[in-house]
Amino acid sequence: MTSPPAPSPLPRPGGSLTTAKIVFLVVAAVAPMAAVVGTLPLAFVLGTGPGTPAAFVMAGVVLLLFGVGYAEMSRHVVSTGAFYTYIRHGLGRVPAVAGAYVAVLAYNVFAVGLTGAFAYFTRLALIDLAHVTIPWPWLAAAALAIVALLGRRQIDLSARTLALLLTAEVVILLVLDAAITLSKGASAFPATSFAPHTATHGALGVTVMFAFISFLGFESAALYGEEARDPRRSVPRAIYASVGLISVFYAVTSWIAVGGIGAGHVQERSGSELGNLFISLTVQYVDSPMSKAMEVVLCTSLLASLLSMHNACSRYMYALGRDRLLPTPLGTSHRSGAPAVASGVQIVIAAVVAGAFALAGLDPYLDMATSMLGLGTVGIIALQAAAAVAIIAYFRRRPAAAATAGWWRVLAAPGLGAIGLLAALVLVLRNFDALTGTTSSLVHALPWLVLVAAAAGAGWACWLRAARPATYQRLAEDDGGEPAPAAGPVPDGVDHART
Repeated sequence: MTSPPAPSPLPRPGGSLTTAKIVFLVVAAVAPMAAVVGTLPLAFVLGTGPGTPAAFVMAGVVLLLFGVGYAEMSRHVVSTGAFYTYIRHGLGRVPAVAGAYVAVLAYNVFAVGLTGAFAYFTRLALIDLAHVTIPWPWLAAAALAIVALLGRRQIDLSARTLALLLTAEVVILLVLDAAITLSKGASAFPATSFAPHTATHGALGVTVMFAFISFLGFESAALYGEEARDPRRSVPRAIYASVGLISVFYAVTSWIAVGGIGAGHVQERSGSELGNLFISLTVQYVDSPMSKAMEVVLCTSLLASLLSMHNACSRYMYALGRDRLLPTPLGTSHRSGAPAVASGVQIVIAAVVAGAFALAGLDPYLDMATSMLGLGTVGIIALQAAAAVAIIAYFRRRPAAAATAGWWRVLAAPGLGAIGLLAALVLVLRNFDALTGTTSSLVHALPWLVLVAAAAGAGWACWLRAARPATYQRLAEDDGGEPAPAAGPVPDGVDHART
């Protein structure tokens, strides 16, 4: 039987995405407004309180260390498969397929969780601002319809849309930061936040966990390599810019918030107000109309993050369809260059899961968003840690490339990043109940699905190696890099004829 033709690729390097556009796509995925309004109060009340800004600095340093190796890897391997492709070139095909299936699970459930969060907060905003009550499933359907429309179009349209939404949320938070600073002066930056006894007092592990969660999405920069104008320059720059901007923004905003509340009152006030904390701070230091704008922008922030995660997820499914690890139609692209079939399938998955939650009468936030975002968090941090190890392995077998890049970029930084990410993964697993906010034993068992997905991927790769060796050998190929001879043992499936 003749094999079907290879699925069509996305636009190859020389595409339309610039560094700035990739940064907008990546930072929008992080959803700064949603992280500040939804996550920061939880870190205040459940963690170290006024010491929270130090935890954001810790998380930023770990992710910047990881980003150093991640950026260097993106100069050598250009693919829309990101973690999947990087793990394949560093650790071999079997671990890569295991990681690929984890990525599909993690990004899909993360998109589902964002759908629930958008529906929940949009419903509250409509009640408060327009006195209109709309059932949350209809709002979830509207969000998915918007994402479906943009997801099928050229990625430039998504980048422009996300730029507008991201600018609005950042401007509002910067206005709040400026208002608190003008009102409080130097006391807006309390030194106690970075004092060792404050930064480590209380549940440091919980605070660090929430800090890492707030960065999720920055790693999606590598997914746009095939659509970038100059991927070996724009993707690394976007990774550095994204991590740097996000780290500074979170650290400064959380620090000023502590100053605005008062270091001695942070935990008490956060515990009583939770999701309304930053809205009430806006009323206190700016004005009521600005707080209303914050409610609206919180909803658009979640929509922007949903669109970014949808783009990331559809590109993973596209890459796996192209490699026949998922049904091959997923590996086809629209005339606009978007992975249209994969985009549509991701929307269907989100709609079916959201519909199941709705039919079960469950809450879109307390049940759907927390559980799905928690599961996605476990999967994505695990992938980041695996990618850090793969980066070290990749350059160990390419001494010429490693010597050119320098030991810091290809060994020390990713090694320290891997240690930090593994520690973060342990913290997330140990505090999964705090992350999801539930005592349900079923929800607490969700992280096992990550192992199930990894085992399924590894098993499928082993079957391909035995039954379809030609397909197995083509897994996660890319366009670039310089070939180098192996130095020492080579993981099964690592092909030195290609980078």
